[in-house]
Amino acid sequence: MLIDDPAAAVLGLAWAQLPPLPAHAPVLFLGARPSAWLASVAAPAWHFAQDFKPHADALQALGYSVTPVAEAERHARVLLLPPRQRQAARALLARALEHCAEDGQVLLAAANDEGARSLQGDLAALAGPLQALTKQHCRGVWTAPLRAERINHALRAEWRALDAPRDNAAGFCSRPGLFAWDRIDPGSQLLAAQLPATLSGAVADLGAGWGYLSSQLLQRCAGVTDLDLYEADARALQPARINLARVPHTARIEVHWHDVTHGLPRRYDAIISNPPFHVDRADRPEWDRRSSRAPPRRCCRTGSRGWWPTGTCPTRRRWRRISGTSRS
Repeated sequence: MLIDDPAAAVLGLAWAQLPPLPAHAPVLFLGARPSAWLASVAAPAWHFAQDFKPHADALQALGYSVTPVAEAERHARVLLLPPRQRQAARALLARALEHCAEDGQVLLAAANDEGARSLQGDLAALAGPLQALTKQHCRGVWTAPLRAERINHALRAEWRALDAPRDNAAGFCSRPGLFAWDRIDPGSQLLAAQLPATLSGAVADLGAGWGYLSSQLLQRCAGVTDLDLYEADARALQPARINLARVPHTARIEVHWHDVTHGLPRRYDAIISNPPFHVDRADRPEWDRRSSRAPPRRCCRTGSRGWWPTGTCPTRRRWRRISGTSRS
């Protein structure tokens, strides 16, 4: 089933304003999400890129190939659905221009209450005059055929660098667009302070982000022998690895790009998590309900414990039913 995604639908309307491309013309879709209009226009030459594992899996289930983009790739058109976070969105705009060929065009769409007008101004600052349409409380925007002399190359380089991992104010490696990228989330901090020093064995961190909880676990719990981080946002994996490399430890560590709603591949002695209640600005508790399905009995050893930073979320009741114990 296709997700209800007005921005993706409006991107399709923007696409329909442009002349048809030959079937062999290369097209890149950054931040791609499923939408009904893709079935009628997407060709084998299209390249889909998506860092969020549930969206990537949904695209692949529909038959679209989701793969990394090589630096040298150039495309006749580049489509994008930018993230809400301003620095991450600007970095993606710059990346779109890098991958767009001479005389190619860049198209984007976003919800009005998620910065669509600001994104339009940012793209104009990079690429010059634009056209736009509005529908379903969203805005679709596209460039004229790109010319090198109209592109602000200095601004593009500046914004492209915004995506680079860097230390935040708390001293942890992160990057714009990740959850609580520039600070330590209070819920995670509260949970970390409650982790018992006796916690040991194999541990999983669900929705690990840039690795704060796991780094604190390694510092506080010397008995941890195996630690698996599961994170749906591929952009968080490198910062997480950097942060864990800074902590002296002897545990075996793996960082996985994985949607935990599909379950886990092994059993654990303990599972820690700050569940994802929000996607962008939207309050989406169904993500927590879905993530709480991740630790079924086949993933939990007898006597396992689960640790979450709340006493009321559905995961606590579910964990009691699964393992007979919980901590929150």
